[in-house]
Amino acid sequence: MTGQPAADRRPSGATRPPQEQWLDADGNVTDEEDRGLVYDLETLFDRRTALGLFGAAGVGLLAACTAGPSSEATGTPSSATPSGTNEPATGATTGDSVSVTEVPDETQGPYPADGSNGANVLDDSGIVRSDIRSSFGASTTTAEGVPLTFSLTVRDVATGLVMPGLAVYAWHCDADGKYSLYSDGVENENYLRGVQETSAQGTVTFTSIFPACYSGRWPHIHFEVYESLANATSAGRILKTSQIALPQEVCEAVYGRADYPGSTANLSGTSLTRDNVFGEDGGITQLATVTGDVSDGYVSTLTIGI
Repeated sequence: MTGQPAADRRPSGATRPPQEQWLDADGNVTDEEDRGLVYDLETLFDRRTALGLFGAAGVGLLAACTAGPSSEATGTPSSATPSGTNEPATGATTGDSVSVTEVPDETQGPYPADGSNGANVLDDSGIVRSDIRSSFGASTTTAEGVPLTFSLTVRDVATGLVMPGLAVYAWHCDADGKYSLYSDGVENENYLRGVQETSAQGTVTFTSIFPACYSGRWPHIHFEVYESLANATSAGRILKTSQIALPQEVCEAVYGRADYPGSTANLSGTSLTRDNVFGEDGGITQLATVTGDVSDGYVSTLTIGI
């Protein structure tokens, strides 16, 4: 046991004699090497200085020993959100939150084939597919035209997060401006229609052809968003019905160089601002980004908020 100075044996205010003894708890004299830090300091300084130094060191030592683990020592940031990401904790598996404007609700048009106006292709075996260029079932006719791959990414307007596990039904006209299952000559076809489930990134991608521009409408693609794949194929609740607008420059390139009868003249007779669907805001939230060329085909992408 480290010795304690026998200060209580000395009258108050008295100074320590040069050869004062140091006693242990039993009153025995302790060896010099066991008398502790205070004795060593007193050997160098007067008692008042030594005790002052010991007191300051003791406070620092006590603080160091009793302080909790710091963020720096443990490597754990003080914030509950993991560093290096802007993603809310609730969206850890679905990507970053992004501000997105809700896409407007639009008419499904007269040719949806979702059971609301005649034909219902959604309950047909084969409708769930990514390549929608050919008919399935009784016919295997393939729609001809400039290749177009188009993707839709669905985000929740309230949270900005992508929405996996939904379903998107997409359809559009062919290079002649005709809709399968409805227009003359293609009533027995069901091409250019398909359903897919949104991926973990909230995205569906369809392989198709560039649609024509028919009289009175800007070139477009229809879509419906459902709560699930099961709902889409069983007339379930529709979360959003809207349309994708295609850029003018790309439309002009396609119709000017490929076999799209009447599309160039029809395009020149309308505009995004005059279109009866996109005209209200010029299709600002529905205008897709398109890259590529007529020879190799095009890739179209659009993020929609619902």
